[in-house]
Amino acid sequence: MDLDDLEPKKGKPQLKNLEPMGLEELREYISLLEDEIARTRDEIDRKEKHRQGLDGLFKS
Repeated sequence: MDLDDLEPKKGKPQLKNLEPMGLEELREYISLLEDEIARTRDEIDRKEKHRQGLDGLFKS
């Protein structure tokens, strides 16, 4: 079990106000979000592989 699983679930993050942002700022923000999505997907993959390893260990 991962310690993150024991922490209480947090609510949805506050949405950023996009209105005052210029075009370049919006593009940079999208790039930042895409990087964060990729990082999150990598973490999901890592945790799924870990879980699969544990499932295989306990099903033997």
